[in-house]
Amino acid sequence: MATLPTEEPMVNKHIKVAVAVVAPLAVLGTFAAVMQSANASPVALQPRVTLAGTVLPKLAQSTRVGDVPADKQLSIAVSMTPSNAKDLDQFVKQVSDPQSPMYGQYLTPQQFSAKYGASQNQIDQLTTYLKSKGLTVDSVASNHLIVDASGPASAMEETFGSKISDRRDANGQQYYANDSALTLPGNLASAVADVAGLDNHRKLTHPPLKQRAVRGVTPANLTGAYDVKGLNATGAGQQVAVFELDAFQQQNIDAYDQQFGLKPPTPIVKKVDGGVALGEGQTEVELDIEAIQAIAPQAQQTIFEGPNSNKGVIDTYAAIVNSKIPVVSISWGGPEEAGSQADIQAQDTLYKQAAAQGQTLFAASGDSGSDDIGNGGTSVDFPASDPFITGTGGTHLVVGANNARTSETGWDGSGGGNSKIFAAPDYQASLGSKVRMVPDIAADADPATGLAVFSKGQFGVVGGTSAAAPQWAGFTALYNQLAKAAGKPNLGFANPALYKLAGTAALHDITSGSNGAFTAAKGYDRVTGNGSFDAVKFIQAMLGN
Repeated sequence: MATLPTEEPMVNKHIKVAVAVVAPLAVLGTFAAVMQSANASPVALQPRVTLAGTVLPKLAQSTRVGDVPADKQLSIAVSMTPSNAKDLDQFVKQVSDPQSPMYGQYLTPQQFSAKYGASQNQIDQLTTYLKSKGLTVDSVASNHLIVDASGPASAMEETFGSKISDRRDANGQQYYANDSALTLPGNLASAVADVAGLDNHRKLTHPPLKQRAVRGVTPANLTGAYDVKGLNATGAGQQVAVFELDAFQQQNIDAYDQQFGLKPPTPIVKKVDGGVALGEGQTEVELDIEAIQAIAPQAQQTIFEGPNSNKGVIDTYAAIVNSKIPVVSISWGGPEEAGSQADIQAQDTLYKQAAAQGQTLFAASGDSGSDDIGNGGTSVDFPASDPFITGTGGTHLVVGANNARTSETGWDGSGGGNSKIFAAPDYQASLGSKVRMVPDIAADADPATGLAVFSKGQFGVVGGTSAAAPQWAGFTALYNQLAKAAGKPNLGFANPALYKLAGTAALHDITSGSNGAFTAAKGYDRVTGNGSFDAVKFIQAMLGN
C-alpha cells in the first residue's frame, strides 16, 4: 500500500486518518487588533489561543538545527471546523443504515456546504486575517471547509504564533516543523481545526513491485474467484475516483488492457495543487488503475494526483469529496502515531462529508501486519482506521481450475489491530471492543498470490493491501450499476451494511492465517475483518436480485 506524509511525501501503502478533537482552548496572551477588508466589517481580534493537536507527535525526539530562512515560501491548507457537527454525525448514521428510512438520501456537495460548511462570515474573517499578516489567499474550497494560502515563513510564524525550524530526527532525516502549538485570535481559532503545510516530516508510502516468474492473478482469476462473472455487469456508466500521490504512464495501462482483452475508458487525470511528477510510486498508481479495470472494466476512473505533503493530502481528499464521485480507492497511508491530531481531525471531517454524500471510501490497511509503525508493538494504519473509511485487509487467494476460488487465508502482512485514536463505532459495538478495530473487509493481497501488473514497461506481480482496496472499489462500481438498474441507491458509506452482512454467504469468512498479534477466526477478526466478497450473493443480499 502507499504511505501518506507526516509533512513529508507519502508512500504507497495505505492512508490513515485520526479524528482530531478540538480540545478546550487555553488563552496565551492578550492581543488586540482590528481587521479591515472590503468584504468584511472591522473585526476586533480576541486574545490568542492554542490550536489543539498542531504539534508533531515526535517533535521532542528530534534535534533543532536552526531557523528556516525567513523568505522560505510555504503553502498551507487551513481546515475549518464543520457547522452542526452533532447533527452531521446523526445524519451520516441514518443515511448509511440500510434499515433506516433515510437510507440513500444523500446530500449533494452544495447541500453539504450549506448545512455543514463554515459560515461565510467565518471564511471572511479568516481570509481577512491571513491577508493582514502578509499571506496570499489562494483558494477557498467549495465545501467551505478549507482555505489555501501561501507566503514566506516569517509571515507564517507571525500569523500562527510559532517559530518554524529545521530539524533532524533520530534516523537522521532532515525536515522542518513548527516548534510549538499554533495559535490564533480566539474568534478565529474556534472555527479552525488544522493548519497543514508548516512541516514536511511525514510522507505516505506504497509497496514495492514484486518480480516473479509466475504471471500473477489475472482479471479472469479475480472475476472467477469472487464470482464477479456471474453478475453480467461491467461498471458501464459508473465512476471511480483514485487517490494518488504519484503519476502513471498511459502506455503501461494500454499494455495491460491489450494483454487481457479489456477496452476501458481512458482514465481522466485531475491534478491537485499542480499535480506531481512521475516518481517511485508509479507502480502503485498503475496497480490501482489496473486492479479496478480487472473487476469493472467499463467504469470511468478519475485519477486525482496531488503532492505527497500534508497540504497535498488534504487538498486531494477535498477535491475527491467535492467531486462526489461515488466510489473512492485509497492505497496510501501511514501509522496513526505519525500524524498530528489536527491533521487527522481535518481528514476525518472530509470522510464524514463523503459519507453524507453517499461516497464509498476503501483504504488499504497496511502491509506490516499488526505492527504498522514497526517498533515491535501493535499499531494500525491511517486512514484505514478512521471510522468513516472501509479499511481493507489482505488475503492469500488460491485459484484453481476454471478460475474457481479454491481457498483463501489471512495474509501475514495484512494490517490490522486496535486504533489508539478512535473509539468503537456503532457498527462494531457488538464485537466487545471499546476502540475502533481494523480492517473491515479483505481481498487478495499476498505477493505470493499477487496481481499481474504492467508497470515500467514490463509485467510483474504486485501484492499488498493496496491491491485489495481497488478490488473492492471495482466491485462497488458494479454494485452501483446494478443498484441503479433496480431503482435503489448507491452503496454509500459501506461499513454499516457490511457488518450487517457479516456471517452471511455474501462475505467469505476467512478463518485461518495470522498477521502477528492477531489470528483470523470464525466471524470478525483483525486480520481480514468480515472477509472477502462473493459478488453474486452480495448483490442478492443487498438488492434482492
